[in-house]
Amino acid sequence: MATTAKAIATATITTNKARKIFHNNHLRKCTMNTFGNIYRLSTFGESHGAAIGGVVDGMPPGIKIDLDFIQSELDRRRPGQSKLVSSRSEGDRVELVSGVFEGLSTGTPIGFLVRNTNQHSSDYENLRHVFRPSHADFTYQAKYGLRDHRGGGRSSARETVSRVVGGALAKLVLKELGIDTWAYTSQVGDIKVEKTYLDYDRAAIEQNPVRCICPEKAMLMAEAIQAARTEGDTLGGTVTGVISGLPAGLGEPVFGKFHAMLGAAMLSINAAKAFEIGDGFDLAELKGSEANDIFCTTADGRIGTLTNHSGGVQGGITNGNDVVFRTGFKPVATLLKEQPTVDTDGRPTTFKAQGRHDPCVLPRAVPIVEAMAAMVTLDALLLQQSRSWRT
Repeated sequence: MATTAKAIATATITTNKARKIFHNNHLRKCTMNTFGNIYRLSTFGESHGAAIGGVVDGMPPGIKIDLDFIQSELDRRRPGQSKLVSSRSEGDRVELVSGVFEGLSTGTPIGFLVRNTNQHSSDYENLRHVFRPSHADFTYQAKYGLRDHRGGGRSSARETVSRVVGGALAKLVLKELGIDTWAYTSQVGDIKVEKTYLDYDRAAIEQNPVRCICPEKAMLMAEAIQAARTEGDTLGGTVTGVISGLPAGLGEPVFGKFHAMLGAAMLSINAAKAFEIGDGFDLAELKGSEANDIFCTTADGRIGTLTNHSGGVQGGITNGNDVVFRTGFKPVATLLKEQPTVDTDGRPTTFKAQGRHDPCVLPRAVPIVEAMAAMVTLDALLLQQSRSWRT
């Protein structure tokens, strides 16, 4: 009897130790602010702190680091670009502090900083004891027991500055491989680009403040955003992303599917609520005979497909076609009109935002979508390369 009791006690201790080890390992993974497997970006900073920054690990050595290009990508994300986005004037000047020597990546971690400027923290004082509707105020309070009410702290979209830097560095590598990641606004509110990207001139994207590939739709989208702003309201929409020049064979067959990695990346962006690849949900309405991508031999002698309903991924692995995907963004949660809510004690109150806010995230979300797609693509390439370790 004593032996049995001792065995049970020993088993209980062992089980508790195992649970603790599992919990600690799981906790470490869940609290990391790191994205990627081999090409990894770790970020830090809050919207009203001293700076936003990060560390890129896994950058291949010998890549020419074009600082002007990295800055130009940040300029596409920053506020104050047009009347359709927040009027905040932030320089967003990037400082590379490690990992670069004589203009080339050394293969060691690349650390970078973007100092925060032009902050109006007083604009958020009325948020100290109030939970904004559809914001992360309540959930951050529930998770951490406290929160930075100034602009949302870590939950602010200002955190995406680091993503754009990480994505710009990845783009520099992909450029040498002939791979291109780009995106455009394909929907704002109920205004949609009906045709595919193949029917338009890509150069049109940066020629309008909405970053829409269709000039006619861009005008309508801009008018809708302005109207929403006048009403103190906001709009959501969709960004379409394209990755071209990819080889077949990237992605893992089960849990590391290429489109699963891409979806996780896109859904980690602030305000992103939906993701689909290829024809996405529309495929649910088709018969197999309509949805299948039929294989053929292309003019250059390679195996390809007649259509691209799958969006360039089959079985979780790229097939050599353009990877085409869409990310849906909800309307900005911050309205310049009064809304009912509760305070931190649960008492009913009303709230009206102050300060400078975007009426629509889409124009500034485009470079962020591109950045995340670039990091996923480079990570998948490096993972595939690791399989050829014998050579």
